[in-house]
Amino acid sequence: MLSVLGFDIGGANTKAAFVKTETGVIKELRSASKYFPVWKNPKGLYNVLMELVATVKAGEAIDAVGITMTAELSDAYTTKREGVYQILAEVERVFPDAAVFVLNVEGGLLMVEEARAEPLKVAAANWAATGWLVSQLIRNCIVVDIGSTSTSLIPIVDGAVVATGMSDLEKLVNCELLYTGCLRTNVAAIVKAVPVRMGVARVSSELFATSGDIHLILGNITSEEFTGETADGREKTRSNSLARLARVVCADSETLSEEEIVQIAQFVYSRQVELVADCLRQVYERVKQSGKRDFSALVTGLGKRFLASKAAEKVGFKNIADFDDLVPGNVSKASTAVGLAFMVASKLEGGVVKWKQ
Repeated sequence: MLSVLGFDIGGANTKAAFVKTETGVIKELRSASKYFPVWKNPKGLYNVLMELVATVKAGEAIDAVGITMTAELSDAYTTKREGVYQILAEVERVFPDAAVFVLNVEGGLLMVEEARAEPLKVAAANWAATGWLVSQLIRNCIVVDIGSTSTSLIPIVDGAVVATGMSDLEKLVNCELLYTGCLRTNVAAIVKAVPVRMGVARVSSELFATSGDIHLILGNITSEEFTGETADGREKTRSNSLARLARVVCADSETLSEEEIVQIAQFVYSRQVELVADCLRQVYERVKQSGKRDFSALVTGLGKRFLASKAAEKVGFKNIADFDDLVPGNVSKASTAVGLAFMVASKLEGGVVKWKQ
């Protein structure tokens, strides 16, 4: 028996996955996620990791741990290098005796000291874990992974990840990364103007409402799925979300009717889908040059159903696969942590681990 933990340490959410394997076959798979804004209390990461360990490992002894991170970008740290060093230090406090592997942007697993020697190669490498896992399941596809904050597009050709960008900056330039997500994106970062009544209103650039409000109003998410803070600190109810969205055009829930605010939400939603579709189109055009004709889209993350799938449909994908249909356990919201746990288990097993279908 082999027991492995995988962690995706984000700036706003940290996710964990536990896998137990026996002779290369997965016997157990569990995942969990916790909202933790690292910029508010970076030293609190230790407690968050300990809590997630207790949640997913259920008393099991751990043979190895895999780590990937995006939290190093947080302004809690002056540089990414500093962020990587401090995050690794907290991980070592949690796992003083376990073998710890750190994912790099080339899809390799490094020991902690190796990661310290090349901190920028382990910064924001999380996409490589998701891409690796999907590449074991689908030979030609583009992964569309949409979480609370951002969208990652990961091209796979002939069973190999073929991303052209390694760093966040490179990925932003070539459309493999888009900072739009299901919960935390400022509405003013999605649209500059919205139709209202008989005209078009330019939006306020204040943080009055976020994408979480849009998707709660439209029923795309539940209040429980709306993790994190709201723009005004009030509760995550539909009525409060309507009020927050009204403020984006410097109105309120008395000066605009519910129907008018819902129409604004629908417009913002359509624009967010188009933002994702625009990047997906560009990545698709690049990978089509490989000559393959059977590309599918693989959707995962919190926004897989109402953002990723809709964007893929808009681009024209006929085959849209769902991560949860390929990997058992309803773990798509933590797909990166799951992918990393699978990677580490496969490394230790000496071959790619499988699960019973």
